Formats: sequence, structure tokens, C-alpha cells
Amino acid sequence: MRVVREDVVFREVPGEVALAFTVAGCPLRCPGCHSSDTWSPDQGRILSPDLLTGRVRRYGGLVTAVLFLGGEWQPAVLSDCLRRARTLGLVTCLYTGLDDVDPELKQLLDYLKTGPWRRELGGLDSPSTNQRFIDLRSGRILNQLFQGEHYAKADTGTTGI
Repeated sequence: MRVVREDVVFREVPGEVALAFTVAGCPLRCPGCHSSDTWSPDQGRILSPDLLTGRVRRYGGLVTAVLFLGGEWQPAVLSDCLRRARTLGLVTCLYTGLDDVDPELKQLLDYLKTGPWRRELGGLDSPSTNQRFIDLRSGRILNQLFQGEHYAKADTGTTGI
């Protein structure tokens, strides 16, 4: 599995500081995708479970989650990385443009964002979005944490979502 970007993010997984990997080669090619520059599968560097461990250790306990922006099209490699993240004590999350993912993959995830990007409906911060952010441990949809007052307060540091 190749990754194009690696970032530490604060809003994509509520209540967590996530090490986020943008995976190369998305086959969905959603119109209006903000990551269309990552569609080519031949770019970026290879991410293995061992490299993931090294990247997590680099942050010395400051990250609490790992987030994959794509990668479900390579379920074996993604599963290996998710298993490693769990052994490191991290919360796991996947953002996908699909409406669902394989049940075996879901067993390795704490959170899952589903749904293709549709400009007219907006992303998770839009009340009309087709996308869903699901806590797979409870089955609850948590879209409200990305919208309205919750989201605005997160920007000012007055609440920890």
C-alpha cells in the first residue's frame, strides 16, 4: 500500500489526535474530490506495518489514533496495518467513499466514515450530507460532531470533540 501524505490531524476523528495516511490509487474518482492528486497508484511510498510502528513511535505517545484516508481497495495490507495500530494501543479509523466496507475490515476499525463526496450535499460538516461517520463500537452515527456548534467550538478550543 502506498501513501501520498502523512499528517497529524485533530478534527477527523473526534476526541483523538490521529496520524493520518492518505493512500494512493483510489479507484472511485468521485467528481469534485479534494484528493484527486492521489488517484495514481504508483506514487508515494510504501507503508508497511513496521513503518507504521516507526512513525507512531516517532510521536512518542502524542497520537492516539491512526486514520487511513482510503486503502480499502487493498484489504490485506490495510488489515495488517490496522492490526498493528491496535497492538500499539491506537484507535483505528477509515475514511472511504464507499457506502460500506468488508465486515472483516470493520472488525479492525473503531470508526468508519462512509459515502462518496457529492458537492451538492457537502461533507460531514453539512446537515444534508450523504456521508456518515460511525462509531463502530456502539453503532452510533456521529455526524453532529462535525456540524454546527460542536464544530465551531472545536475551532476555538472550548470543547474537545
